[in-house]
Amino acid sequence: MTSFETVAIVFGGLLMLGALLSGLANRSMLSLAAVFVLAGFLLGPGVADVFDFSASSGFVRDLATVALIVILFRDGLEVDGELLQSHWSLPLRKLAVGMPITAVIVAALAHWLVGLTWTESLLLGALLSPTDPVLSSGVVTDPRVPGVIRHSLNLESGLNDGLALPAVLAFAAALDPNTQNFVWWRFVLQDIGFGFGFGLVLGLIGSLILPRGLPGDRGASIPEHQRALYGVGLAFATYGLTVLPPHGNGFIGVFVAAIVLGIRRPDLREQYAANAQEIIEIVKLGIFTVFGSLLTLHGLFSGGWAAVGVVVGLFLLARPIGVWVALTGTELTTTAKAFMAWFGPKGVATMAFSLLVLSRQIAAGPEIFDIAALAVFTSILIHGLTDTPGTNWIAGRSAEE
Repeated sequence: MTSFETVAIVFGGLLMLGALLSGLANRSMLSLAAVFVLAGFLLGPGVADVFDFSASSGFVRDLATVALIVILFRDGLEVDGELLQSHWSLPLRKLAVGMPITAVIVAALAHWLVGLTWTESLLLGALLSPTDPVLSSGVVTDPRVPGVIRHSLNLESGLNDGLALPAVLAFAAALDPNTQNFVWWRFVLQDIGFGFGFGLVLGLIGSLILPRGLPGDRGASIPEHQRALYGVGLAFATYGLTVLPPHGNGFIGVFVAAIVLGIRRPDLREQYAANAQEIIEIVKLGIFTVFGSLLTLHGLFSGGWAAVGVVVGLFLLARPIGVWVALTGTELTTTAKAFMAWFGPKGVATMAFSLLVLSRQIAAGPEIFDIAALAVFTSILIHGLTDTPGTNWIAGRSAEE
């Protein structure tokens, strides 16, 4: 295992270098996240051998847990009640119809091409169903992209991490040899049920404890960055309390608590987004670096052409079919549907989920991780390279139409 001193020196240097090169990264084809994955890969045992992490180590598992807590909490906060009431149709269609179709098609490809069992294949499908706009940030921030497309992709990516989580946990638990006599309804009742209940209650309590900070109130003296810190504290406290007996699922608890808090306290949501971004960015870049260090050329292509076929099918078959079926009957143009079908990048959620799966003693865990890693690595390249050209294309087509 790499020493903490080595991690501190190298990761600190990467953060400094990333900050210095951020302007160049924004003007180039690759995002800063892609740069950190590439740096992790070059520093890993496959190349320079500076980083040597065990995927089953407590450090990697804890880092993945921290990353999921802050990411799921941020995603939950972004679920605005009024926004969902007025613009819910397209994201809901893609979440309720497109995601399951994508997961099932990926599972079928994994079963037929790679030879995984159906449970293992469905776990891989659940891992690869969430999207992450961080790898194609221009698509969801460039004003030239029609607002309905930007909103739909952004809200979809904000919600699909939490919605894919129960399926990932259920299939992982069913395959884990340390889970005795897995029963699906007991999992739903205990993990999901208690996770949802704890999140609902703790999110409500958290929204009531924090003063609103109106003029004349005692809460007005609380600085905005401390309110953001309050949100971070609530996220970790919710996770810890939820996993205590009766052992609900902490990740689901965090996601639900954030939804409740974001809807009841939109002021905190805005302050969290403005003041906690650096914390989220550091954690995300950390997980990108560690994930990259676990990649090797041998591991990426250990599944041969069968694994490549699954990844190609994900981007050219599963995602397009899922989106096309989900958006059938809407007033969207063919151009808009094609654009949203292509920009479904795989990023930090898939990485964190894969690391958690790899840390368990699942027989097919390494094989599932390698395929998921190949999908993320491919996504970093193809979506990073097509971000700017795709934005220019949709802007021109939208103007013509």
